[in-house]
Amino acid sequence: MNAPEHRRLTIHVSETDTVSALLCCPQDARAGYVFAHGAGAGMSHPFMASVSTGLAERGIATLRYQFPYMERGARRPDSPRLAHATVRAAVALAANLMPHVPLFAGGKSFGGRMTSQAHAESPLPAVCGLVFFGFPLHPANKPSQERAEHLSHFRCPMLFLQGTRDALADVALIRKVTGRLGKSVTTRLFEDADHSFHVRGRSGYTDEQVRDSMLDAAAEWFMLHTDR
Repeated sequence: MNAPEHRRLTIHVSETDTVSALLCCPQDARAGYVFAHGAGAGMSHPFMASVSTGLAERGIATLRYQFPYMERGARRPDSPRLAHATVRAAVALAANLMPHVPLFAGGKSFGGRMTSQAHAESPLPAVCGLVFFGFPLHPANKPSQERAEHLSHFRCPMLFLQGTRDALADVALIRKVTGRLGKSVTTRLFEDADHSFHVRGRSGYTDEQVRDSMLDAAAEWFMLHTDR
């Protein structure tokens, strides 16, 4: 299947903030995913692009978008208030563009956490569930669970895609967190993958193999949680 082209769009977050977005929507998409980037790289990063293309090949549309700080070329992430407003604006646009498919939201690292915080503050309209590509549970090599406390403030299907070598998410702690959240939460672990889903040569796998396995797992989960 040939992946569709990525359509460039603009999201109006507020009277003073607009951000860029990329819509990748295959024909007869079975679900849509509002996909936020991580703290250190924007929506055009190769990881973001490969996930978007790979999901499209599996029948899942994506809307990738920038946070305002990334749009400005700044390094310091936006305040949670502005980040949450951006998530909401992106979800609203996706709902308008894809009204006939089940909608999900989440993102890579920081983007996933900002999405879940926004959902905990007030449920994101039309969103059926959340998908995290490397949830950043704690600062690097400083295991803790505080960053996940807000996840208990709502109930919806969630998918955690995590590497076993992720310095921002101790595997034992991820298991504890997701175990408390109930049966609607799924965790998929990828052996030897770090926070960027990179694996070492001695793992016996390649980054591409890990990414394909991760995308297969995500697509299967999306299909299980749609009404179609």
